[in-house]
Amino acid sequence: MGGSEKLYRVGQLAELTGLTVRTLHHYDDIGLLSPSRRSGAGYRLYDGVDVERLYEILALRQLGLSLEQIAEAITDQTSLEAMLVAHSEHIDARLAAVQRLRTQLGGVLATVRRADRPTDTDLLDLIRRVMTVDARVENYFDADQLAALAVRREELGEDRIRAVENRWPSLIAEVDAAIAAGMDPAAPEAGALATEWMGLLEQFHGGDPGLRDGMYRMQEDNTEEIQKNFGGPTTEQIDFIRRAGESRG
Repeated sequence: MGGSEKLYRVGQLAELTGLTVRTLHHYDDIGLLSPSRRSGAGYRLYDGVDVERLYEILALRQLGLSLEQIAEAITDQTSLEAMLVAHSEHIDARLAAVQRLRTQLGGVLATVRRADRPTDTDLLDLIRRVMTVDARVENYFDADQLAALAVRREELGEDRIRAVENRWPSLIAEVDAAIAAGMDPAAPEAGALATEWMGLLEQFHGGDPGLRDGMYRMQEDNTEEIQKNFGGPTTEQIDFIRRAGESRG
């Protein structure tokens, strides 16, 4: 692939890959993917090596890495074969998760077609797995993101999900106690709380920036309801974690 003489202008590459020109410009601005050549008029020109690197970036994004992590992972010695193998294994895992979800859905559907009423447990479990789309959720996630969240839940498994959900109340209480005690967000103890907080969230969004931002926006827009029904987090607690997280960096 690297020997190809074909060159692509940024608009052509965007159209061929389904990315936006803005995204490719951003990758260039942060040094993640800079075009190998420029035209006489200064236009970006991407060659085959650039296309290969773009694939590696997108494959790593799908594996859940942030742009910062991708920048550290990709080197001139990156093995395309290893990347393809890892990407293939990830897709296989997603397909298996979707198939398990499809099998469960088929079982509930068969019950309904027999004119039987599915049990509450059947429906509740199905709801948990597919994250039923209501008007509010659609404001924060598109169809592909909702499917990704459903698959993410399948990949985590119910035991891990319960462990994360059970940890939230005590973690929120610890953050609340730190705030009440006047703890400095720059303190190592605050940093440890922020690290765990972000880690629990990442269990669900998997490092995908679109899912992460959607979760944050949904929480911000529904803070009072979430606090009332689930005991937090409050705006003050979130601000404390944000400042503690920034202090870590």
